Amino acid sequence: MSYNAEERALLNEIALQSIKSGLQQGRPLNLDLKALPEKLQQPGAAFVTLNKNGHLRGCIGSLEARRALAEDVAQNAFAAAFRDPRFAPLQASELDDLEPHISVLGKPEPMQFGSEQDLIRQLKPGKDGLILEDGHHRGTFLPSVWESLPEPASFVRHLKQKAGLPPDYWSDSLKVSRYGTESWTA
Repeated sequence: MSYNAEERALLNEIALQSIKSGLQQGRPLNLDLKALPEKLQQPGAAFVTLNKNGHLRGCIGSLEARRALAEDVAQNAFAAAFRDPRFAPLQASELDDLEPHISVLGKPEPMQFGSEQDLIRQLKPGKDGLILEDGHHRGTFLPSVWESLPEPASFVRHLKQKAGLPPDYWSDSLKVSRYGTESWTA
């Protein structure tokens, strides 16, 4: 699904207002979904990444479409600002330096592979987001992570570590799905 400039601007505003609501009221923005365009009321999965002065400041998202896209953006913007365990909660003084980035995820597609080398050969650097799972271990990298990890083998090793697995881990029970995103900076 593609989003036009007006829909992107609305999602940007929802993300920003949800962060401001968090600063002022301690909770995400309360949305009137019926007042929004139909496309933003449809189920959608999104990640909201917050950068501050070119550095990651928070990133939270959904891998599956379980609520209206606008609601998902509002909830994830709030969570990226105040609940990302890697960072202290956002302070009002940081707001002007924030650069929100929204990524709407396409439906994940399970990949079929016989080995790690086979998996790596199938990857499309710069395009594929990946979800890696084995047992209770799970991690994802958005396609934008290719900018800092452009080599496929390194991308997979780091994703395993993010999922809580050793970088050289391999198992026949390992599952990997790929997805695309439509992304923009607010």
